[in-house]
Amino acid sequence: MRGLPLAAWAYVCGVAALAAVLVGTASFEGRWPTLAVLALLFILCDSVPAVLNIERARVSLGFTVGLASVVLLGPVGAALVCLSAIATGQLRFAPVKRLFNGAQFALCGYAAGQVYLAFGGRAGMPEAEYFPNIIGPFVAAVVTYVAVNLALIGGILVLSRQVSVRDFRWEPIAQLSAGYLGYGMLGLLVAGLWRVPYLAVLAFIPLFIARWAFAQTRAQQQAHEATLAALCQAVETKDYYTRGHSERVSRGSVMIAQEIGMRPERVEAIRYAGMLHDVGKLGVPTKVLQKSGDLSEEEFAAIQLHPMRGLEIVKEIGFLDEALAGIMHHHEKMNGRGYPMGLAGDEIPEFARVISVADAFDSMTSTRSYRDARSIDEAVAELRRCAGSHFDPAMVDAFLRALGAKGWEPPKPVTLPEDDTVETTLQDHDDPSVPLRVAGEGTRW
Repeated sequence: MRGLPLAAWAYVCGVAALAAVLVGTASFEGRWPTLAVLALLFILCDSVPAVLNIERARVSLGFTVGLASVVLLGPVGAALVCLSAIATGQLRFAPVKRLFNGAQFALCGYAAGQVYLAFGGRAGMPEAEYFPNIIGPFVAAVVTYVAVNLALIGGILVLSRQVSVRDFRWEPIAQLSAGYLGYGMLGLLVAGLWRVPYLAVLAFIPLFIARWAFAQTRAQQQAHEATLAALCQAVETKDYYTRGHSERVSRGSVMIAQEIGMRPERVEAIRYAGMLHDVGKLGVPTKVLQKSGDLSEEEFAAIQLHPMRGLEIVKEIGFLDEALAGIMHHHEKMNGRGYPMGLAGDEIPEFARVISVADAFDSMTSTRSYRDARSIDEAVAELRRCAGSHFDPAMVDAFLRALGAKGWEPPKPVTLPEDDTVETTLQDHDDPSVPLRVAGEGTRW
């Protein structure tokens, strides 16, 4: 949290001051032993957050305790319980971050408690005959808690410049909200069982099992990522000038996918497809990929077959799903003159039409052994020129819109190692402005 902008510091101080005023000026006449136990449970749960499949995203299991305290203790009691997040066991948190989290959780608990009462809920140990009547108010309290939490967290992320309003997307918010709501609803179970304390504590067993399951899923995803990264690195050792190409094509493909409104799971699949689109080069002899002169018919055929080689290499990786079609057909053309199968128009899978645009754009804006990187304006002009004949015009338009909104960071010029002899090609099958040359037959692409 060092180096926070002044606006972010003001925001943190404002949230902390508001929480202090609400808690300090309100009177709490509830059961202090219950509050103490709930506060300890909150600290324990907040110290072991659940990790989601979203970058840097964690869900505090304290949500469950905080919402149980809304029912058992009311708005002020819930705020006091949630304020205990200041004492979280997450030791990596700086003091200012602990202060902010405790304050914003206190505001969440207080707001949720007020909504719970406004909708007809009653604070205190729920009686069996009255229990069905608090379900509706509790759901309203959960939604309020989640909404206030996301709003306060979003504010500090924007003001501290960790996220940009321009790059805001609803998909991660929806995933986070689902996790928050799920854990929050368990609070009603804890409150209902509180009359028999050990039963209420047992209610946390499924909570921690769910956390363990999330952790396993995340670990599995990280293993997948490491496998894909190793494959990409192996491909890029074939040509020094293509290093980083797979990652950039993946990023460009995601930009297009988000711009055309693909579902989050398909966006994730196309990210994988972009990373692995050239994995078939592992099956092409290095001397063919690095050949500086005209290609023979056999060598040109080897180039054309690399998408099929890619499919053969990764087809058994179950989680790729639709990504396989993108890997197989990313060199098809809208006019049917591409490879490996000569598909045309809508016959070409959507993933392949997306990757084709990102692949060509990155190739043109990257330095190659036979030319310097082209400017973004030159690459854009080439995409427009080839739209309809080579690229899907809708995908080109989507990429250009995303490019205008998010920009593009071209790779830095390549510096060859001084102590190594690096062989590089004078041709590039990804560059639409430089067709491949086949001996005796001129250019092809």
